[in-house]
Amino acid sequence: MSHRQTRLGQQIRLHRRLRAAVVAALALAALLMLAWTPATAQQLLDPTEPPAGALRPAAGANAAQPLVSQGPQLQSVLHGSRGRELAVIDGLTIRRGEKFDGAVLVNIGKDEVVLKRGKQLQVLRLYPGQPATVASEPSRR
Repeated sequence: MSHRQTRLGQQIRLHRRLRAAVVAALALAALLMLAWTPATAQQLLDPTEPPAGALRPAAGANAAQPLVSQGPQLQSVLHGSRGRELAVIDGLTIRRGEKFDGAVLVNIGKDEVVLKRGKQLQVLRLYPGQPATVASEPSRR
């Protein structure tokens, strides 16, 4: 064997060792990334989750009182540019004057609505712990 062939054989063996080392390093890096991903995913916060303390009762509120009302839930109030007002109650979109569960929607405020069932008025609020901001009597437009 000539010196040239010996040198070429050494270079080929070195190349194979380097390639094996690179493949092993890439495999190790991939395994580390897979092992690290679940740990970081558990630390991500849900952007739709209410802030801590938002579900606690207000100071002075009765602790035995449930945080979620058992009746209908006001989910949204929409005020359009042309005076169009809508309320979303229990997932249903309702306009002023329309009926919801046997009651008529008589007033839509900034963050609450008034339902009238016979002579009885029921105020639904977006934020149940806040005081009323709409008149108890239906407005005439």
